[in-house]
Amino acid sequence: MTQPLALVVYEKLLPGTQLVNRLQDLSYRVHVVNDPESLAACAQREKPMLVLADVTSTHHDVCTAIRQLRQNPDTQHIPVIAFGPDAASAWQAPAQAAGAVLVTGETALLSHLPEFLEQALRVE
Repeated sequence: MTQPLALVVYEKLLPGTQLVNRLQDLSYRVHVVNDPESLAACAQREKPMLVLADVTSTHHDVCTAIRQLRQNPDTQHIPVIAFGPDAASAWQAPAQAAGAVLVTGETALLSHLPEFLEQALRVE
């Protein structure tokens, strides 16, 4: 059986590596995208099941990368789960405006990853 592919964009080791490990435990293949500017091209090439992105990167505009996914007919269908610090909410509205289907804090994402994956992948 083929394992679904998840692209993960993160800058901070925690929760990034924890997220990668949890996805692998759930039988996902994981490809880490180190440069958000290459996310759209990587998604077009690799054809992932979904993208999980830390939108609070200090060096790159991850929301712009999400917006590029949404604007490309080949990648616009890929669900994006955006995450960031639990206490801060300034990043949530831009992530939703960029096209993330779910926006959540780091702790909630790690604690409830299977439920978030199911919700993001639900076909409506």
